[in-house]
Amino acid sequence: MEPHLRLVTGSIDRVFTGRQPWQIVAITTTTVLGSIWLCQVLFQEESLYRRAKKKVFKLARLIPAVRRRVDAEIEKINDGFIKDISQTGNYYTELPHDSMGQAEILKKVDEYLGLGHYRWKEGFISGAVYYYNPELIKLVTEVYGKASYTNPLHPDVFPGVCKMEAEVVRMTATLFHGGPAACGTMTTGGTESIMMACKAYRDYANDQRGITKPNMVLPVTAHTGFDKAAKYLGIYTKVVPVNGDTTEVDIAAMERAINRNTVMLVGSAPNFPYGTMDDIEAIAALGRKYNIPVHVDACLGGFLIVFMKRAGYPVRPFDFSIPGVTSISADTHKYGFTPKGSSVILYSEKVYRHYQYTVTTEWPGGVYGSPTVNGSRAGGIIAATWATMMNFGLDGYVEATKRIIDTTRYIEQELRAIKNIFIFGTPATSVIGIGSRDFDIFLLGGELSNLGWNLNSLQFPSGIHICVTYMHTEAGVADKFIQDVRSKVALIMKNPTKPVEGKMAIYGVAQSVPDRELIGDFTKCFIDSMYYTPVDQKAAK
Repeated sequence: MEPHLRLVTGSIDRVFTGRQPWQIVAITTTTVLGSIWLCQVLFQEESLYRRAKKKVFKLARLIPAVRRRVDAEIEKINDGFIKDISQTGNYYTELPHDSMGQAEILKKVDEYLGLGHYRWKEGFISGAVYYYNPELIKLVTEVYGKASYTNPLHPDVFPGVCKMEAEVVRMTATLFHGGPAACGTMTTGGTESIMMACKAYRDYANDQRGITKPNMVLPVTAHTGFDKAAKYLGIYTKVVPVNGDTTEVDIAAMERAINRNTVMLVGSAPNFPYGTMDDIEAIAALGRKYNIPVHVDACLGGFLIVFMKRAGYPVRPFDFSIPGVTSISADTHKYGFTPKGSSVILYSEKVYRHYQYTVTTEWPGGVYGSPTVNGSRAGGIIAATWATMMNFGLDGYVEATKRIIDTTRYIEQELRAIKNIFIFGTPATSVIGIGSRDFDIFLLGGELSNLGWNLNSLQFPSGIHICVTYMHTEAGVADKFIQDVRSKVALIMKNPTKPVEGKMAIYGVAQSVPDRELIGDFTKCFIDSMYYTPVDQKAAK
């Protein structure tokens, strides 16, 4: 007999030897009930450690002294956010009594759009604005104006807009090697595209497999839109680690996380933090093995990665050419260069898209069906997206992709040559993650911010990244960035233990705060500040 079995049987003997029958029944009943309770505690989707930690901090907040300290810190943070946002001039808090003339309205719009100090037109920001060309803006402005009153919720009234949407979806599906059955819809952005895939797979699993407690398995680097979708849709997220060197998802850990309630697997092509691409072929193999749908999130770099081979860059398989990939999300409003508020969600088969739809058949207002979250949708965005894609064409996108990837590879190569910093993994498309083992990387982020650069801050581990756009391909921009990084790293290494100050210090402090609910409260204060208007100011004159 194995040692651990001998230990168990010995314990049983000691418990029951010499007991009366009623005592044995009582002990057995107590043990069984206790075991059931323990199983309920231990085998919930969320780990015992995470739930215990949340409970400890929640109880700590009930202590008056702790509560007062927390409230004081939240108020302090909130006051800081309000102070920053309130320095943008007068606010309109009431409707003007008389209509404002068109000339004055346009003047005000220009004034509002001129707020902010980052030089985004010169390529000093990471991502956010992926292309800027006055001629293209003129085109999409005119197209949007023509279609501004259209609404695809009424296909009988606006069949032309519906046709444009269908063509955008079909053209995108073709780029991702979708077959004749491939289909999809347009959405308002990557988060909605992700949410639609999650909704489709949740409902599909419930209908086809009877799953009522769904979970999705995804890398820790997967976009936070999946977490948002999970919160809206009641899906538990089983987050798995990535390889520390490649920053690609750990496939073995992903397989271990799969259980009978798993409704979808997720891979990124590429991910947001580091721009690296998960092994989609391996994830798809898991999908086939366990008969689970696989979603590829290509929201960020989808409209680069589909053109990279044509641009002369090798790329691993990532799309519908891989058996087992059942859906892909790709943002047209990023490297598709369309106006903001445009994305595409694709499926390998119509059966999945049907579960994305929301249909009501018993409403007194009639039978109602809508393909996405929104009922009414902006036909102008659909028309402007269609126009932008037609304006670029295949050759235009390939040329833009080549310029962007060329620039990314050049920046990556030069950064790797700088001592005291390193690059996370191997960037697949346009994002370069930067870290340091010799100093707090947020020192570099702060120094670059002082020069006008706006980069993205990363956590767990600390890092910063630059998302290279078409703006960075303009003459001198990449060299300027490399030169500034090189000079600031040299400056930092003169005093590498210097503490981080200013806004960048918040990122470092945030990682060290164990009560993540507190960080959530701070984040809510920041979001609140975006809706700030003075309560004691009458309408601006």
